[in-house]
Parts: sequence; C-alpha cells; structure tokens
Amino acid sequence: MGIYKRYFDLIATGRKTTEVRVNDSSRRNIETGSLIRFRCEGDEMLTRVTRVARYDSFEEMFDREPVASVNPTATREDQLANVRQIYPPEREALGVLAIGIELVDPPRPA
Repeated sequence: MGIYKRYFDLIATGRKTTEVRVNDSSRRNIETGSLIRFRCEGDEMLTRVTRVARYDSFEEMFDREPVASVNPTATREDQLANVRQIYPPEREALGVLAIGIELVDPPRPA
C-alpha cells in the first residue's frame, strides 16, 4: 500500500499503530495476521495486522478509536479533515477500516 511520508515515518518509529483506509474491494480481505507492505518514496516496510475494526464513517471511527494511535501529532479534528482530503464522500460511503498494525521489518529501500 502506498502511504504519505509523515505516516510512513510514524509507523517506522512505532508511534502509529492504526492505519485508516476505506473498505474498498482491495481491502475487504484484510484480516488479523495479514501482512501489509507500506511503500513511500522508494522505501518500504512490512507490517502485520493485529486487528481490523469496521465503521460506517470516519466520524464514527474517530469516536471509537484512540486518536493518538492513528496520528499522535494531530488532533481529532485535524485528522478528520486530513482523511477527508484523501477520501471523498463517495469513497467514505464504502465504509471505513481501522487496521491495527505492528512492524515486522523496518524500512529499507524498495
């Protein structure tokens, strides 16, 4: 999965333990134990899924998930605004995933 640099770095340091995505067809098979390789600017790292929670909206997800696990450097309101810049309403309507992750292999050049 591609990911923005600021989030890639937070995962690499262990500060981001929840990844947020919409529940589109490419993510419907993610389950506990799945491996996800994140790629950013020529680097990649491998993570393992520790849990998957499904929500109807980003609003609901941020009501139930620890905000700091998604991005410890931003407020709930900032994170909600950021994620809605990435995913327009028609994508959010597919449903939202909060994917618990743990680092398996640290970042390295792809």
